[in-house]
Amino acid sequence: MPAPKNKFKQALKNGDKQIGCWLGLADSYCAEIAASAGFDWLLVDGEHAPNDLRSILKQVQVIEKSNSSPAVRLPIGETWMIKQYLDAGAQTILIPMVESAKQAKELVAACHYPPKGVRGVGASLARASNFGGIPDYLTTAGEEICLLIQIESQAGLDSLDKILEVDGIDGVFIGPADLAADMGYLGKPKEDVVVRAITDAISKIAASNKAAGILTLDEVFANKCLDLGASFVAVGIDVTAYANAMRGIANRFKP
Repeated sequence: MPAPKNKFKQALKNGDKQIGCWLGLADSYCAEIAASAGFDWLLVDGEHAPNDLRSILKQVQVIEKSNSSPAVRLPIGETWMIKQYLDAGAQTILIPMVESAKQAKELVAACHYPPKGVRGVGASLARASNFGGIPDYLTTAGEEICLLIQIESQAGLDSLDKILEVDGIDGVFIGPADLAADMGYLGKPKEDVVVRAITDAISKIAASNKAAGILTLDEVFANKCLDLGASFVAVGIDVTAYANAMRGIANRFKP
């Protein structure tokens, strides 16, 4: 019996557009609501949301029961941390702040067992292997892990060509907010120079053998990125949607 099929990874391989939403409310009940909405993928954020391994696991578990695919953004690309999230059953992970091909290669190694990589062999304890119930997990897990890396600095953009040559990277995600800040436009990701950098990067990624991704709440820009070849695009954030809805209700009744 092999590792569970990663339908999100397969969709990217097929070139199918995947529309998603960012989850930062850090609550499995809220994640279940999002999972009923019909998105192709849902990203549970461990970088900027008040999440830890246990809270992320609970959200992944409820998303897995839906038609949406769960993805997890780790706070940082540490080998020991990647090991824990993979063992907990996350098959699609997004690593922030990648700036070099060397770093990308280290992340690939962290996702695979020896001799291909350095992932610690503890599958018999892991939820990922159904606690030892998947006899072929060790030999098949790597094929179902989807590694997405996040480029969000000028250094990352400068290294993009080399990063795209790294085997084992499934997708490259552009982070507009941090990229804008790094380029000198803090809080201004819609500046022309930033937008050009983003669209140029998406076009370059889409022309490679990697999938291109982005998060944007601008519907026009989201469609532009899709037209440029982006294949996994997050178009909403649960925190923002909830906050705007609650403020809208209050403002209608309280001047």
